[in-house]
Amino acid sequence: MESTEKIIARQLLAINAVKLDAEKPYTWASGWRSPIYCDNRKTLSYPEVRKIIYENLIRAVRQHFPTVEVIAGVATGAIAHGILVAENLEKPFVYVRPTPKSHGLRNSVEGELPAGSKVVIIEDLISTGQSSLSVVEVLRKAGADVLGMVAIFSYGFDIARHNFENANCILYTLSNYNALIDEALACNYIEAKDVETLKLWREAPDKWGAMIGS
Repeated sequence: MESTEKIIARQLLAINAVKLDAEKPYTWASGWRSPIYCDNRKTLSYPEVRKIIYENLIRAVRQHFPTVEVIAGVATGAIAHGILVAENLEKPFVYVRPTPKSHGLRNSVEGELPAGSKVVIIEDLISTGQSSLSVVEVLRKAGADVLGMVAIFSYGFDIARHNFENANCILYTLSNYNALIDEALACNYIEAKDVETLKLWREAPDKWGAMIGS
């Protein structure tokens, strides 16, 4: 039976939610130069892909966090996916901003979150984990019992693993960078010569741009 990691990776590649280009790198908001760009919001426009993703998110929540009481989506990328999970599980839903909005009630948490609620966070993408873990901190300060987080995709950086361990937050992801590269090679999305470049970036994403002279 084919793994969830491979299935999700193939779906992301099929709809160009993930773009791989070792010769013409992308620039992230952080300033990092990268041969990969992932936009999981694109999955919402494809009903079959959207269904595969939310069904697997639901399966992960049920398997790993059976006592969940509230589903939280990270704003803005995971709001829609979080709502789909909450609806199917028949659980309350809130969404969370890493920082409060600058007007109105200046809320970080939107929706009703009773103190002590057992919360599972839905996230679309994990890079270093810093922005995702800021949401964990917001929820904890609001009195929630954060059981953990389920994300669609992770780059698998060591720094993210360390950040989640230090924050004492359990993380599960549907797919990851290694599965993506394997699937991209298997379906001829990339060539064998590109794999080494992609592995080098994965090992030192903050230095890779300078290494290639970008």
